[in-house]
Amino acid sequence: MRIKELHIYQYDLPVKNGPYTMANAQVWSLETTLVRMVSDTGVEGWGETCPVGPTYAESHAAGARAALAQMAPGLIGADIAPLSIHRAMNGLLNGHNYAKAAIDIAAYDLIGKSTGLRVADLLGGPTQERVPSYCATGVGEPDEIAKLAADKVAEGYPRLQIKVGGRPVEVDIAVLRKVWETVGGKARLAVDGNRGWTTRDALRVSRECPDIPFIMEQPCNTVDDLRKIRNQITHGLYMDENSVDLATVINAVGTDLVDGFGMKVTRIGGLQPMSTFRDICAARNLPHTCDDSWGGDVIAAACTHIGATVDPRRLEGVWLAQPYIEGHYDPENGIQIKGGHIDLPSGPGLGVMPDASLFGAPVASFGD
Repeated sequence: MRIKELHIYQYDLPVKNGPYTMANAQVWSLETTLVRMVSDTGVEGWGETCPVGPTYAESHAAGARAALAQMAPGLIGADIAPLSIHRAMNGLLNGHNYAKAAIDIAAYDLIGKSTGLRVADLLGGPTQERVPSYCATGVGEPDEIAKLAADKVAEGYPRLQIKVGGRPVEVDIAVLRKVWETVGGKARLAVDGNRGWTTRDALRVSRECPDIPFIMEQPCNTVDDLRKIRNQITHGLYMDENSVDLATVINAVGTDLVDGFGMKVTRIGGLQPMSTFRDICAARNLPHTCDDSWGGDVIAAACTHIGATVDPRRLEGVWLAQPYIEGHYDPENGIQIKGGHIDLPSGPGLGVMPDASLFGAPVASFGD
């Protein structure tokens, strides 16, 4: 099969009960970018990419659409096989993994719909049909975050990610103490700095909380920062925002820099490179998440499918923006978190069929 048409859509996703607060950003509303790919057989597939504003990572919504428009004319007539598409995209544009991911996801969805197979089957086969999720709390005060943690444990979430940073580190320590006092060992704990701590802060938190079993996820800004604290902290260290490509992942794994990863599907370039990342982690027995920064049903389905193929012993969970978004692209098959877990979609491809009328006219179309 070959690509006959590519249509690019822009769609606004207001944050329900916003803002969503991280160390370096407050999020009230986000622009997501969707791609509808049509093959020469008439089958279509959907992809999506939704950066969390322009400061969370080296990506932004207008950049995604510009990169897609740069590549799209050269992709008309291209083979839809994922490896072939990545070779074609890399020949048309250097970098911009987050934009290429939307094309990659659409290709997997289209192939699945053409063959009657789920994306999880195309990625090697699921290990479970009900995938664990986790709750990311946002940055808040001790009592507020502890109450939220207790509520989410009661809902059935097996993992809590406590957002920290962007304020005096003493407040972050107080939050961690209060959460541990409230929920104890009822859920695994991750402390996510989103690059918001200095190395000094990270060292202090680990030294003052030796009794609390959490992992530190991307506490500091750079790979050099992580390397500096690696042998001085007593907690597990995960890389998130710094894991921008497979080369960085291989280096981090090969030098024993980290104990695991928080990984985003669009950051790494889509499901094809994400499956390679999964296998690298499997080879070294490193746990990781299968997430994305934000987005609707298409991204949520993609994360769920790849997450379902990970050995449960290494899957830290699949985070979705779904609790912060009103409605679904596919009212019947929209992806939802229930009891802290996500059911793997049963239909072919991603298992969701977006209602294109929601998005209005495409901002750009290519092909016939």
